[in-house]
Amino acid sequence: MSDNKFPIDEIKKQIQDILSEPEIRFCGLIDSTGELVAGEFKDGVIPFETNSKRKQVYQELAHRVANRQGFDSSMGRVKYSASRRENVVMMSFPIGRYIVMLTAEPGVNIDRLAWKIIYKLEHQWSEFYGF
Repeated sequence: MSDNKFPIDEIKKQIQDILSEPEIRFCGLIDSTGELVAGEFKDGVIPFETNSKRKQVYQELAHRVANRQGFDSSMGRVKYSASRRENVVMMSFPIGRYIVMLTAEPGVNIDRLAWKIIYKLEHQWSEFYGF
């Protein structure tokens, strides 16, 4: 898949749609190097980390997603990954060479939210993964 085919403008619209969910704090598109391509915090949300710490989180996420791809042929592609921390839930949704990352309030039902997000991103998965 070449980057010029990736629908970044469409993903930016979907990020806004995802941010409309009440439990979402942040939603962004991360590239394979860990750079934030698009995204933002919901109005009124105060980030837990500084800009430099957030950049470190994005880079670590990109690295973890790349490492997981080694198991795609035997276990199938990752639909999403989630971690529940005391103060926040972090979720990632790999799409091609990009990752949609979000943070949500700690009490969120992870599976319910994940399927809601997958539904919102369905077009990208079907287009880039042939579903």
